[in-house]
Amino acid sequence: VQLQASGGGLVQAGDSLRLSCAASGRTFSSYDMGWFRQAPGKEREFVATIRWSGGSTYYADSVKGRSTISRDNAKNTVYLQMNSLKPEDTAVYYCAARRAGVVPGVTKSGYDYWGQGTQVTVSS
Repeated sequence: VQLQASGGGLVQAGDSLRLSCAASGRTFSSYDMGWFRQAPGKEREFVATIRWSGGSTYYADSVKGRSTISRDNAKNTVYLQMNSLKPEDTAVYYCAARRAGVVPGVTKSGYDYWGQGTQVTVSS
């Protein structure tokens, strides 16, 4: 599976962004998908994940209530809608894929495939 993230940019605090991650391959619908982010000097951290079917989602506390992860299996694409952005959301955002699991994929070690990342910068 190859992943291509896009949609990042420079925005002001309070603005919204929608990140997209396009996947190659015919088995996209069998993968759980996740979004992670990495700020300068920090570890890559979990943001959100969605089950292969789209029927279950899970969020980090830092983005819960402000972000929505969704997927369109017909388009092989997963999205991350982020609202009310804060300067602390500034990071490179990565999408990732893993074989369908039983528990939410909140650890980066559980993912097999990664996209190249897209920069999100939120100014105050």
